Amino acid sequence: MEPIPETMHVIRQQLERGDTDLSVALQRLSRDTLEIVPECVGLSLASYSDGITYTLVATSLDVATLDAAQYVDDDGPCVRAALEGRAVTTDSSGALSERNWQVYAHVSTSQGVASSLTLPLRRGDQVIGTVNLYASTPDAFKGREEQVARAIGAGAADAVANADLSFSTRLLAQKGPEIFEDQYAIDLAVGILAEFLGIEVAVARDRIREAAQRAGVTDGQAARSLRAALLGGEEEQD
Repeated sequence: MEPIPETMHVIRQQLERGDTDLSVALQRLSRDTLEIVPECVGLSLASYSDGITYTLVATSLDVATLDAAQYVDDDGPCVRAALEGRAVTTDSSGALSERNWQVYAHVSTSQGVASSLTLPLRRGDQVIGTVNLYASTPDAFKGREEQVARAIGAGAADAVANADLSFSTRLLAQKGPEIFEDQYAIDLAVGILAEFLGIEVAVARDRIREAAQRAGVTDGQAARSLRAALLGGEEEQD
């Protein structure tokens, strides 16, 4: 499986800045998953710490058609599973019995996704992210939930099947580069402000957040403006 363009962009930015952790983690996740479930055609890792979803897909998967299906119902089971901190497992035949999932089931099956498995990642009692796996056969994950969960560091008891047959997490991953660049701008501005005022980094971050809220702009926009002002109007290149 290969990263979609938006995920590849974030990986390249990380590598240029000397951080190889993301690339290594995604390669390991893809390799370990395929060893257990060879029918796997896609996976998405959603990190709650940075708000970015990273997606890998098999070249045989028609993701364009899958993207369109998500507009039919914006309350897909994948979203609910993640928010509730539990895993959801469903297959195309089971999804057909649920009225809201009928389009997902029909479209996904015809385009290469016949089953999905969602697993929340936990640190103690806190959900810190989710992993969504997609396979080309209806029973690809059946009986393998525990193996997959161990491989990715999740709990098999939390597994949710076929909650996201439309592969909607790919749409979230498309926003990755924008989120990453905003975070980078904020980190730079925090460092500059902390040094300029002689305050703690955490305090500087809070002040930027508060300034953004008062101005009615995003944290990234506030960070870029502040950074330019503190640098004498000439913003450095990221």
